[in-house]
Amino acid sequence: MKKRIPLPTYSTLWKSSQALLRKKSILAALSSFHSSMGNAFRLPLPGFPAIMLVGPSANRFLLTEEREQFLWRSEGDPVTDLLHHGILVEDGAAHDTLRQQMTPQLRHTKVESYIADMTACTNKVLQQWQDNSVVNMSVEMRKITLLIVMQSLFGEDFYPHMEELWPVILHLLKFISPGPWLISKYVPRSKAIRDIRQIDTYLYQIIAEQRAAPRTADNLMQSLLAYSKDDHLIRDQILTLLIAGHDTSTALLAWTLYQLANHPDVQRQAQQEVDAVIGKEMPTSAHISQLTYVDSVIKETLRMYPPIHLGSRVAASQISFEGFTIPKGSRVLYSQYLTHRQQEYWPDPDEFKPERFQAQPAHHSAYTYIPFGAGPRNCIGAVFAQVEAKIVLANILQRFHLRYTGAPIRPHMGATLEPSSGAPIHISSRTLLA
Repeated sequence: MKKRIPLPTYSTLWKSSQALLRKKSILAALSSFHSSMGNAFRLPLPGFPAIMLVGPSANRFLLTEEREQFLWRSEGDPVTDLLHHGILVEDGAAHDTLRQQMTPQLRHTKVESYIADMTACTNKVLQQWQDNSVVNMSVEMRKITLLIVMQSLFGEDFYPHMEELWPVILHLLKFISPGPWLISKYVPRSKAIRDIRQIDTYLYQIIAEQRAAPRTADNLMQSLLAYSKDDHLIRDQILTLLIAGHDTSTALLAWTLYQLANHPDVQRQAQQEVDAVIGKEMPTSAHISQLTYVDSVIKETLRMYPPIHLGSRVAASQISFEGFTIPKGSRVLYSQYLTHRQQEYWPDPDEFKPERFQAQPAHHSAYTYIPFGAGPRNCIGAVFAQVEAKIVLANILQRFHLRYTGAPIRPHMGATLEPSSGAPIHISSRTLLA
């Protein structure tokens, strides 16, 4: 029997609007809709008639079982206008070919070779921190992750370009974030066009320089240059990893540092592990697998605040999900955030409990934990991001105590799910005896 995907009633809209006002977060409204209408419902946005699917069955349906029936690419969306033919917005054979070419440089064994670069980039920022000061972790982690992605994957020192391109990158992130474009395609984009031209000038310059003087480094840039003579295609892949790669890691690290600062017992245990495993040494690949508690802290942060908190697809044909008909051309959303907060899979879902992930193996049902997506199109940079997070956190925990300043923080739906006030945290130097 065919079922109609429910629309919010007046009562449901009232409850969601109250949740929105109370928590000042769209995610609170979505949570209210989910509680009232179940795992499939329509979003009543003018000009953006979307269907929301929630939960492990929906995730399996969209990401694995029927993934060929849904398109990632949506012409006219800001992210497509920015990335052109980047791997993130390609479908079918075009995506699969790019993934085949790029994956070897992002496998675990290869990512481990980037650890020295990750530490050097981290320390370049940390050495500027002042003892007994308040640090905006979103800003500082963005500096670190920009340096890491450009140095590790593309062999470029981004530091000399940071000041010039910093506002450009922030404007581009705002351009692709949820905003007025969701309900109207007539939003002015002149500023974004100027910013894209400016970042393109930088990208095409480094491509030209590395083509003219080939390097011996075995990194993603060299793989891309060897794969294609099309500089536009290479630009699209660099920009994809520059934008998506650094911004997701920025959010993850800022939230993790917030959690550590806000939970002194967790911070103490994480520091004890770093002290015991690494001591005063520089973190290496041999240390990474031993940082099991730090890994649990990262995983629990990803559960509570997944940087990619919503996924979007377009139905390529009419299709059914659990008796609901999804018309061709429908925008279909799924929510990592809502799935990760479902009580039936995650007891006390709003509580920060790293011990959830300390069982060996950590128990959670399939498709209930998807911070990096799932299926054949899971995040290509998942391994890179997790190794990067451990390295950055280890370096910080070696050198600093963190204290929550008490500034109110809520999840903000930007290009990623980020702390609304940038996670201001008081830092003080620590003395490592061992």
